This record gives sequence, C-alpha cells and structure tokens, in this order.
Amino acid sequence: MFWIIASTIVAAFMAVTMIFVRLKASKKPASVKKIILPPLMMSTGAFMFLFPVFRVDWLQILEAIAVGIIFSVFLIKTSKFEIRDNNIYLIPSKSFVLILFGLLFIRIIIKLVIGSTISFGETSGMFFLLAFGMIISWRLAMLYKFKKLEKELEYSKPT
Repeated sequence: MFWIIASTIVAAFMAVTMIFVRLKASKKPASVKKIILPPLMMSTGAFMFLFPVFRVDWLQILEAIAVGIIFSVFLIKTSKFEIRDNNIYLIPSKSFVLILFGLLFIRIIIKLVIGSTISFGETSGMFFLLAFGMIISWRLAMLYKFKKLEKELEYSKPT
C-alpha cells in the first residue's frame, strides 16, 4: 500500500510540474526539438523492463498503450499553435489544467483497482506504458500541427 500511495504522490507532483512547464513554454516559440525531446527523455524509463518485476504480458502492453492513446485525445484537442511575430507558439489552453488533473484522477482510480489484483511492479510497468503511449501520440499530433503551420509560415514569407 505504501508504494501505491508514494507513486500516486509522485504522479501528482509530475502533473503539477507539467502544468508549469506547459505555461512557461507558451511564452517562447515552439520548435521541433521542444516537441520531440519529452518522449525521447521519457523513453529511458523503458529500462525498467530489464528487471523481471516490471515485465508485463503482451495483452497488458496493448491495453496500457491503447488507454494511453485514448487519454491523449484530450491533450491533442487542447494543444493548438498560432503564428505570432513570424514564430509558432503553443496557445495555453484553459482546459489543459482540468484535463491533466482529470486524467490523473482517472489513472489513480485505475491504479487502485488494478493494484489490488496485480503486483506493484506490473502496475508500474503498465502505467509507464500508458503514459508513454499518451505522450508519444500527443507529441506526434503536436509535431504534425507544428509542421503544418511551419509550411504555412514558409509560404507566407515574402520572396
């Protein structure tokens, strides 16, 4: 039970940190690097699967990634860019905070339900995959939107 509570506190801290990072990022122009670095950095967490305690079955992998992709839809819908001063900026969404905390709440409920039937290690592995599936699909959608605006910006520049 200690580990479930501790990991929930860490997840809440990460959600709050994410909110502040997102708000700060909206003050500076977006870039491909800023969009793709978070999932690349997060991918190092996959090293957890080197340890047998964190390994999960293929069905659990598919379930976790599918739920992550479904959760990402809310983030994708609230991530919008705009062209300002010949740069592309991420528009801060008022609903982003609510969505992030809503997803955190849902994840906590799922963790409490699943945590009572499978081991802490497997639960950790599944929630890493859920978060990874969510961030990968969200960031790919952001990259697509960014590149689309980048082309628009390129075509609108005087020659």
